[in-house]
Amino acid sequence: MLYSSSLVRFSRAAVKVGLSKSGGGTSGVEPFFLKVGPQTTCRTMAKSKFEYVRNFEADDTCLQNCWVVVRLDGRNFHNKFISHVVSQFSSSFVFYWEDFFKDQSLLFPPGFDGRVVLYPSNQNLRDYLSWRQADCHINNLYNTTFWALVQQGGLSNREAEEKLKGTLAGVKNEILFSEFNINYNKEPEMFRKGTVLIWQKVEEAVDKQVTTPDTPEGINVMVKKTRKKILPLHVDIIGDGFWEEHLEILACSS
Repeated sequence: MLYSSSLVRFSRAAVKVGLSKSGGGTSGVEPFFLKVGPQTTCRTMAKSKFEYVRNFEADDTCLQNCWVVVRLDGRNFHNKFISHVVSQFSSSFVFYWEDFFKDQSLLFPPGFDGRVVLYPSNQNLRDYLSWRQADCHINNLYNTTFWALVQQGGLSNREAEEKLKGTLAGVKNEILFSEFNINYNKEPEMFRKGTVLIWQKVEEAVDKQVTTPDTPEGINVMVKKTRKKILPLHVDIIGDGFWEEHLEILACSS
């Protein structure tokens, strides 16, 4: 990817929130997130035992031969759930962009789509998230190999696409190792696993001003305060380890 080095590394994969660097043509998999900058697109999703969860997605195609009216509303967000989430995510994406990409300006206003999917069981939810992480891995492996062939191997985008067309994961790993001395399994987990965001209680020390009979003007003392904070993790969520360590995630449904 022809961006700054920090953007290249960060944009390879993300499970929950992030960017995905796309490879070329019809090989590989469909990227999960917003594409930024000049790139080509992969269109097929990861094939795995978890893919059945896609059947829960309802068809939301608009009726043909009708006027399409899009109404924007700033009220009743408790009933207009998905529009509120997409709107909030879009504005936050733009607002916090410079905090993460200081040397890369937005090239155009980003837009996001969204849908509400209902999964009736904990296992369905876990399988959905497993599907997304498996897709993240396959997508990142393809893109890592594709851009190594282009940026280090001197191939054009089309030549790299043709070389990777129809290849399995083992072939891509072999290309990375034999041609570029890259062991994909040693790539940072942030790119191979993506990013999982969870709420977690953390204990913080804060200054608090208190008054006493001896110090009516007040003094600053250090007190400990527990609050919930969003914690980014780059871990495997397909196995049981993550869920056993974070039982609170599914506890509310029991």
